[in-house]
Amino acid sequence: MEGFGLRLPEYPWNTMQPYLEKASLHPDGAVNLSIGTPVDPTPALVQDALKAASDAPGYPTTHGTPALRKAIADWFASRRNVAGLDPAAIMPTVGSKELVAWLPLLLGLGKNDVVVRPMVAYPTYDIGALLAGATPVAADNLDDLEPDVRRRVKLVWVNSPGNPTGIVRSRESLREIVDKARAIGAVVASDECYAELGWGQWDPERGGETVPSVLDPLVAQGSHEGLLSIYSLSKQSNLAGYRAAFVAGDPVLMPNLINSRKHAGMIVPYPIQEAMRTALADNGHVQAQKDLYRGRRERLLPALRKFGIDIQHSEAGLYLWGTAGEDTWTTVDRLAQLGVVVGPGVFYGEQGKGFIRVALTGSDERIDAAVERLS
Repeated sequence: MEGFGLRLPEYPWNTMQPYLEKASLHPDGAVNLSIGTPVDPTPALVQDALKAASDAPGYPTTHGTPALRKAIADWFASRRNVAGLDPAAIMPTVGSKELVAWLPLLLGLGKNDVVVRPMVAYPTYDIGALLAGATPVAADNLDDLEPDVRRRVKLVWVNSPGNPTGIVRSRESLREIVDKARAIGAVVASDECYAELGWGQWDPERGGETVPSVLDPLVAQGSHEGLLSIYSLSKQSNLAGYRAAFVAGDPVLMPNLINSRKHAGMIVPYPIQEAMRTALADNGHVQAQKDLYRGRRERLLPALRKFGIDIQHSEAGLYLWGTAGEDTWTTVDRLAQLGVVVGPGVFYGEQGKGFIRVALTGSDERIDAAVERLS
């Protein structure tokens, strides 16, 4: 009925249909590297945990089981350099995207408030602000904002490692953001979903260091006040279909987030909570999956460069971010003619113009097909 419905932007991926159709005409079929959905099997130990917990007749808890929250706290200590995290300040979420979309509303933001997100960013940060009636603003530094805008900032999104750019913020960079946000009374929400997928200097398995968290002691400086870390198991454990994620941080903010989600019925099913607990306790499958992605990245990167794509940043995560020095849609079309589908950089903000995002989430066979076509 006319007059009903939220006035949100059209879902951008709908515009990709012509390029998908063009790529599908390739004799060997399309290689779709546009959306980063995992294609490898969910680890057997996680599937077994899901099955073992499938007899779940009662309602699960919104806050999450104590066993799951302890597993998350242990994971932060062993994998993210965040020791002593209070399990009470942790909550599972139905994937990370729903929290990104609803966090401004759950924090009570409204029409006079500003939500800051990175200049090149995942579109859902803006959608979350719009759902709450707040104003989304793109900025990589709070000092770049006009004073009247800066005074109205209530939430600052950080995305490190970044989607789509793969940029990783150092501890010093994160601490600077935290200091400036705290000075104006804003919450910092850090989307860290690709933290286990660092490359080069951020690859601990190859002599690098761990991707920093906003809750890291050198960033948080003795307090998690105003800080939230969001993480998803979709990428590290191939659990995108499980919608398995969590948020941790400020012990004062968390009770209200939990209470609001109780009222709204935003609950992670108990079998999923058990699957998450099992996945977080096992690093072997995470390393095996990362090795698969590393191999795909090492094959795809030189092939894209040979095709004329200048790969920039891409220090972590499941994407290669690059430009051919031309209009985004020209590059997307040229690749579609080869049967390769990529993500348009224009989906991620004004500064994404001219860029493309290429996902590593293809099977080995499809990645090899793309490499052959690009060469």
